Amino acid sequence: MSDLHSPYGGLDSGEHLPGSRGEHVLQRLFDTGDKAKRFYDRQVVDHLTDEMREFLTRQEMAFVGTADAAGNCDTTFRAGPPGFVRVLGDRTLIYPEFRGNGVLASLGNIMENAHVSLLFVDFFEDLVGLHVNGSATITTSYDAERRYGLVDEDRTAPGRRAERWVTVEVEEAYIHCSKHIPRFSKQDRRERGPAGRKPAGEEYFGVPQLRAAGSEPHRPGREGAGERTG
Repeated sequence: MSDLHSPYGGLDSGEHLPGSRGEHVLQRLFDTGDKAKRFYDRQVVDHLTDEMREFLTRQEMAFVGTADAAGNCDTTFRAGPPGFVRVLGDRTLIYPEFRGNGVLASLGNIMENAHVSLLFVDFFEDLVGLHVNGSATITTSYDAERRYGLVDEDRTAPGRRAERWVTVEVEEAYIHCSKHIPRFSKQDRRERGPAGRKPAGEEYFGVPQLRAAGSEPHRPGREGAGERTG
């Protein structure tokens, strides 16, 4: 078992605790400070424990949160075979970026603001989650191969080539408890679901149809970004 001692234990001043000044203000306002401090002391660490590293080797999905320099946020979904997010050490992990719609919203945010938040949830076995927050760097495929030996493309995602990678230097990691996490079952996504339904396509939310019909004016996103994802 690894050492779960938190570097924040025994510190009473809010400015030395994990999290934001805002959450510490609310903890005092709603009288949850003692409960929050127990969580910080017992669960929040500044590295990946052995158990966290083993957990990541089994994960097939991650939710990635980023924000640009102005604080505008994007949350996206990443998936691959178990262990597609590679653990490079107790303070470093790296995940692949594949070809998408070309918007590159998450990578664009990282260019402006290196802070990144990753959430891994095991919906299938242990019904538990792991938060990993840190500082991200965009890494080319060449550098990923040269520095870390990441050349096994079929292990990353069969039939898909990682165009680049994102390296994350871990600043804090902590549990997302199992309460309210639903249990899922795995199915082949190529199979039709109930009533013969196919997986949803790009027309699912009706935006292309509205634009094509001219019934809705085009309203670009922030700074003219238009539709965004990734």
